[in-house]
Amino acid sequence: MLTITRTDGYEISSDPDRLDLDRVHHWLSTESYWALGRPYEVTVRAVAGSMPFGVYRPGDGAQVAFGRIVTDGATFAWLCDVFVDSAHRGRGLGGWLAETARDAVFELGVHRIMLVTVDAHDVYARIGFTPPATPHMLMELIRPRLTDGSPGSTADLVTPVTDKEELAGSPLTVRE
Repeated sequence: MLTITRTDGYEISSDPDRLDLDRVHHWLSTESYWALGRPYEVTVRAVAGSMPFGVYRPGDGAQVAFGRIVTDGATFAWLCDVFVDSAHRGRGLGGWLAETARDAVFELGVHRIMLVTVDAHDVYARIGFTPPATPHMLMELIRPRLTDGSPGSTADLVTPVTDKEELAGSPLTVRE
């Protein structure tokens, strides 16, 4: 685990026991654009399966930012859920958090870190992130959100992914 203190007193730590999970969940599930409505249990599992980083305010040590890295610890990492409380934005905390997380996984030998952002390209570009050199090679599969929150539920799988798929509840059929 690491702990670093900036000259202005903000502290970053990778100690998962310091995280205020209630606060992190509130930020992500109510204020972020990418995790709106995320159930608390999902936040807890996501943090438990990641390298989390918290940023803490000078003085009282209250958490003011969060981010996490999902990694195999050898070749690949995904930076995600980076969030800075609105009262502490504009101080470089998000970039500092991303840079610290980047350096932590580089120390493991990881050579590729990816992320997705709608509005913070400049923040990440300042620490070396660039658009992928081969975007035509990237692919993704996004499972539709489940309204009842249960693992494996198909309650709202109603949008076919391809023209060869039937609606939820029906077996996959291929028409020739």
